[in-house]
Order: sequence, then C-alpha cells, then structure tokens
Amino acid sequence: MASHLVIVGGGPAGMMAGLLFARAGAPVTVLEKHGDFLRDFRGDTVHPSTLELFRELGLRDRLLERRHDKVSELTGRIAGQRLRIADFRRLPVESNFIALMPQWDFLDFVVREAERYPDFTLRMNAEAVGLSHDAAGRVNGVILASGERVPADYVIAADGRRSVLRDAAALPLEDLGAPVDVFWFRLPKAATLENQTMGVFEAGRLFVQIDRRDYWQCAYVFAKGQADAVRARGLPAFREEIARLLPELGAAAGELTDWDQVKLLSVALDRLTRWYRPGLLAIGDAAHAMSPVGGVGINLAIQDAVAAANLMARAMAEGGDVDAIAPRVQQRRLFPTRIIQRAQKMAHDRIIGALLDPEARLLRPPWVVRLLDRCGPLRGIPARLVGLGIRREHIRSPDAGRRV
Repeated sequence: MASHLVIVGGGPAGMMAGLLFARAGAPVTVLEKHGDFLRDFRGDTVHPSTLELFRELGLRDRLLERRHDKVSELTGRIAGQRLRIADFRRLPVESNFIALMPQWDFLDFVVREAERYPDFTLRMNAEAVGLSHDAAGRVNGVILASGERVPADYVIAADGRRSVLRDAAALPLEDLGAPVDVFWFRLPKAATLENQTMGVFEAGRLFVQIDRRDYWQCAYVFAKGQADAVRARGLPAFREEIARLLPELGAAAGELTDWDQVKLLSVALDRLTRWYRPGLLAIGDAAHAMSPVGGVGINLAIQDAVAAANLMARAMAEGGDVDAIAPRVQQRRLFPTRIIQRAQKMAHDRIIGALLDPEARLLRPPWVVRLLDRCGPLRGIPARLVGLGIRREHIRSPDAGRRV
C-alpha cells in the first residue's frame, strides 16, 4: 500500500514535489497556509534548469503559453557604463533563456498539472504550526493552526526560510550571515518589446530593475539593519536617491507616495547541517535560505524537489521505508548548495558590501566585467553558473500515477 506524503508549503519546491510524487503514484497532500498565490514581490525568474525539467516532463511548451518575458542576456550599469555579463544563448540546452513569469502563474500551472492525478490534494488556508510523533518519536503528522492533526506516513517541510517545521523538528541551522537587506517596490514604465532587466552598480549604491513589461520591479539594496534609517530620511529623499542613481526613473519614482508601497526583504543566507529526522525531510528554503544574488533560490529549491522525488518517490508509492533514503537527498543536494552559497557569500563580502561602503570609490568597472563584455564566449560561463547551476537534476522519478 502506498504511503501518504504530506508536504507543507505551496511554493515552488512544495508544488514541484507534489506534482512529481503524485506522478509516481504516491498519495500527496500539500498544505498551503494562504488562501491564494496572489502575493507580490516573490521571485519571478524561471531559469533554464527549471525550463529543461518541464521540457523533460513534456510540459514546457504549455508552461510558456502563460504570459512571460524572455531574458537572453544579463547586463549591468557599472560606474556609468552598460556592460554585458551573461549570455544564456550560449547554453547547450534548448531552453537557453530565463523566463520572467509571475510566481502565481507558475504555481497555478504546476497545481493544474498536479490535479490531473487523483492522488494529489491541495489544501489552502491550512497553516502548519507543529508536528505530531508516534511513541518512538518518529514524525507521523502535521498540526494545523486550527488544532487539526493531518496524519502522514512522511512529511516534507517546504515552508520557506522561516520554516516552522524546521524549528519544530529541532534541525540544526548554520547562519552564514548576509550584510544586506532589500527594499522591493514597483515603478510604472512604458511597455516595450525588448526586455531591459539589469543591475546598476555605483559607489555606495546598488539597484536592480526587473522589466515586467508595463512596470519595473525594483530592488534597492542597503546595509543590513538600515531600513529604519532609510525610512527616517523620508520618501522625498528616497525618491531623489532613485532619480540620482537612474535619472530616467526620476518621474516614475514620483509614484511612490507611501512607505506601504515599499516592501522590506530581510536577506538571509543559512543552511541546515542536517535536513532530516525520522519521518521528515526539509527541502528548498527550509533547508537552505539563499540570497537574491543571481536569482537562483527558486530554481535550487525545485532541484531539491526533483532530487527528493528521484530518490524517494518509487519507495513512497510502494509503501517502503524512506527514512533511510532521506540522508541521500541531503548528500546529493548539499554540494551544489555549498558552492552557490559560497559564491553568494563572496559576492556579499567582496563586492556588494564594498559597494555599499559610504567611502567607496568606483571610477571604472572591474577588469573581469570589462573582459566579459568584450569576449562573448566568456559570457557563457556566468550564464552556465546562473542558468544551469551545479549538479543539476533530471527527471528520473517514475511516471506511474493515475491521470484524469
């Protein structure tokens, strides 16, 4: 008899895991604490690694029927010069671009595909607050805020960087430290056919503008713990700072009339040193919170879900013991997590932190970036690291579920 899997968290990692386990024939219930997916300022980048997974599932073309923009290059304005940094067209895959797609559209697509399997159930407004255990101490269910207990043969914690289940399971956490926080906000723009997403790097300032076709999704980066100080200077000063950094956004910045329009993202960089205990496995941000650097967090979380399904789904569908398999998931995914977090930590400490120093002087772009701009083949290296990552996964879980 198949084991019942309960997944806590309806984000990219949880929904991808739900789809793949149901596809393998394992009964799955996904618990999502919110009533819908319509929340702004979430990661919108679907990288080539993720697009290739959906191609392997035969779903990529349907996914790309959803409204999206294609980003083939990453560019940056550094010390007043616009430079090309990464070229995804050089990747050795069919999906050689980043798709910018609102995360609610992406999640809605995954849910609709998962619901084609009768063994898949999604419960909204189901906030998990704790775990239940059997007499031997093994996790055997999830406790909801309503007091209801949802029984489970196994639990996957995919409830994000502030994971309740990670804490409830007393999994050990290593904080790597992140020296920055981010204000996210929208500014209006005229719709254009060519996507103009880029980062702006100047001495003492770092700004990212993501082209969402008819508006800019903007990230203003500042030293950690300085949010109140930025707010205390007032909105007029904040608008003036944007206009000084990007004169072409000066008029649009006038649309910021209330701090409620500006959302604080407290950047975290951490990882569990053990992702599992009997009856439970943590994946995605619950296992390793990533920095926004490179926009890789969502795609790394999806890779975790694929690895978990590749290793565990058949055993779950057959009612086998998966506790012994969970360490293999961590072993498989810990190496790329460490490599990417090490690169992000280096970027924080040596580049971003240095740029945000009030005494910083940036008279010309670093030589490495100038070299990337001049040499097209070299731009394939950062494209591969950002677009495909380290030890990327392929779909190897069985396609054995009943489908309607």
